[in-house]
Amino acid sequence: MPPRISGEVVALLEQAETATIGHWRHWGFVDRGVHALLRGRRVAGTAVTVQIPGPDSTLLHHALGLLRPGDVLVVDRLGDVRHACWGGGVTVAAKAAGARAGVVDGPCTDLEEVEASEFPLWGRGLAPITTRIYDLGGRMNVPVSIGGAVVMPGDAVLCDESGVLILPPAEAEAEARAAIARQERGLATQARCAAGEKLGAISGATAKVEAGL
Repeated sequence: MPPRISGEVVALLEQAETATIGHWRHWGFVDRGVHALLRGRRVAGTAVTVQIPGPDSTLLHHALGLLRPGDVLVVDRLGDVRHACWGGGVTVAAKAAGARAGVVDGPCTDLEEVEASEFPLWGRGLAPITTRIYDLGGRMNVPVSIGGAVVMPGDAVLCDESGVLILPPAEAEAEARAAIARQERGLATQARCAAGEKLGAISGATAKVEAGL
């Protein structure tokens, strides 16, 4: 199992919005097709990676027994979009292990049970056909591809309603602090706009347009 991201860094990340970091960073973002299945959640944690093929979830079930508090289980479905590997049972097991969230590059199922558990889950929508215990193989804690983003075991994962961001551990704290500072500036800008100032004047956009006239 990979080294865990420190609690202090996780706490900082959970104050940061993926869309704030998206103001300057262009890499590490998972394709937006992998979206939040529950609203109003923002979580961060340590990536534990799994690759499982098509109709099989044998290794996923095994991995659930190894999860630690604070882990985010990241599941590479190797391109399969037909079979739902994550449902109510997997949700209960992941939550009982103390996992922070699940991120699946494929469909999930049992949304009503996931909602009842209040367990944060990201995936490519829903599907009624599920995986089985076929023991077709797979890989755990290897580099995986999730929505076009490379995820290394032990990476920092930040998930919210806007999407999923993967960060190397050495970059996570600095990016979180930069996001928090930018969000504070954003709130100040919003207050100025609410008081009557124009956003274009504050951002400099109006000056650029007028200079080009």
